[in-house]
Amino acid sequence: MPRSAPLLLGLCAALTLGGAPQGLRAQGTQAAAAPRSTLTVAEARAAANRFLEAAKTRDADLRYAQFSPELKAISSPAIVAERIRNEPVLRGWTLLSVRGGLSTTTVEATLDTAEGTRDLFMVLNGRGELEGYHFDLTDADTAKVARDFVVALSAGQFVTARSFLSLPKQEEFSAAALRTKWQELQRQTGAFVKVGRVLEVDRAEDTRLVLVSTEFREVTDALFVILNTNNEIVAVNFPQDPVRPRKFSPSSR
Repeated sequence: MPRSAPLLLGLCAALTLGGAPQGLRAQGTQAAAAPRSTLTVAEARAAANRFLEAAKTRDADLRYAQFSPELKAISSPAIVAERIRNEPVLRGWTLLSVRGGLSTTTVEATLDTAEGTRDLFMVLNGRGELEGYHFDLTDADTAKVARDFVVALSAGQFVTARSFLSLPKQEEFSAAALRTKWQELQRQTGAFVKVGRVLEVDRAEDTRLVLVSTEFREVTDALFVILNTNNEIVAVNFPQDPVRPRKFSPSSR
C-alpha cells in the first residue's frame, strides 16, 4: 500500500482514528445543552421549510438565494442547477428535531423522495440561511460514499462535497477550504481526469478506510478516504509519492 500524507483534512497515522466522532443523533444530545443560537424553534422550522420547498420545486435560483454568504461565494445558481439534475425528486418531508448551538441551529428532517426516504440535517445561521447540510448515510455503501465525495470535488461541487464530512469536520473545513485544497492538489498532479477503482481496504472498530484510485493528467495514484461507522468522512489522505507515467526511452529497451 503506498505511503500517504495529508493534503486535505489531516493525517491518519494508523488505520484506526482515535476519538472518531460519534453519530449525529448522539451529537444532538450534547448540542441541545449548548446555549441557543439567535433562531427560535419556530424560526428554524420556518427557514428549513423554505429551503425544502425550494428543493421540492427544483428552483436553483431560490435555493442559491437561501445560502449563507460563505456558501454563495463558493457556488452559483448554475452549480446548484447541476446538482438538482442529479437529485431524486422530493415529494414531501417531515421536520423532526431542532437543536440550538452557539452560533447555528441544526434542523433534522425526513425526506420522502422518488428513491425512498432520506434523513437530512440542515445547519442554519442566525439569519436562517443555510450554512451546511449532511445526509444520514449510515446504511449506504461505504465505497460509494467515498467515490461520490471525490466525484463532487472533481465536478467543482464543493458545497456537496462538504456535506459528506461529519458535522464536526464541517466546522473545521469550509467549502472554500475544500476548493483551495483541491486546486493545490491539481497544481501538483495536473488536471483531474477520472475516478478509477474504489475499494474498502480496511475496517476497524470505529473507522473504515477506502482507497479511491484517481487519475490526473500527470499522476495516477490512490486517494485514501477515512470514514467513521456512520459513513461520515473524518479524514482524507493523498499519496506522498504519486506514480507518474513513465516516459519512453530507447535505452529502456
